[in-house]
Amino acid sequence: MSIRCAAIGGTLILLTLSACDPQRISELEEGVATEADVRERLGAPETIWNGPGGERVFEYNRQPAGQKNYMISIAPDGKMTALRQVLNPANFAKVQPGMVMEDVHRLLGKPMKITPYALRNEVAWDWRYLQPPNTSMVFTVWFGPDDHVLRAGSAPDPEALENRGGR
Repeated sequence: MSIRCAAIGGTLILLTLSACDPQRISELEEGVATEADVRERLGAPETIWNGPGGERVFEYNRQPAGQKNYMISIAPDGKMTALRQVLNPANFAKVQPGMVMEDVHRLLGKPMKITPYALRNEVAWDWRYLQPPNTSMVFTVWFGPDDHVLRAGSAPDPEALENRGGR
């Protein structure tokens, strides 16, 4: 199988998974659903973060094709205590200059794209998200050589503009 076919297949799987998310998520009730329920409906998490008091946070990343990332908190007793879609303006506002790269990843999940800018000695992380009601946007965080946030901001998603004929 060629690399291109594998990439297309991977994208189709991601699109299928993210299309099923609303149904699967609606079946998970905070305080009732268990870790096994979460894994059964959403599969293995992209990353598992350690939280306070023995809590674990499962990252379900829907980048690069999707516009959402989910963080699901699992208490030490194995019950789901929170399910959050983290790509939203409230979380973007928490990203401040000086914040470390790992904390941004913990807050927003894995980005859709990482772009190094060697001449500026910066790295940009991009996340695709949906600004209500239906505008496709990209949130970008620029990091300096010390892996701390320099600045952040949002702009219309250029791929969405291309797909609409550049309008």
